[in-house]
Amino acid sequence: MIQELDQVVLMTDLMDDGLQSGDIGTVVLVHRGGKGYEVEFISLSGETIAVVSVFANQVRPTGKFEIAHARPITAVAA
Repeated sequence: MIQELDQVVLMTDLMDDGLQSGDIGTVVLVHRGGKGYEVEFISLSGETIAVVSVFANQVRPTGKFEIAHARPITAVAA
């Protein structure tokens, strides 16, 4: 079960927020017992890129044998 402060992987593109499938975020709030989450996505320098509400099927926990991959930010939500 995903809990607050867990890292999660985005499973869908959220283009309005400048986010792509595979981006890693941190859960800051669990909605309705895990039916959804508020997730913060930050740049490698620590700047918040977006805080979004997602359904449970739009994220998954990070895996033990995964590696992070950097990409340039092409759009940042205002």
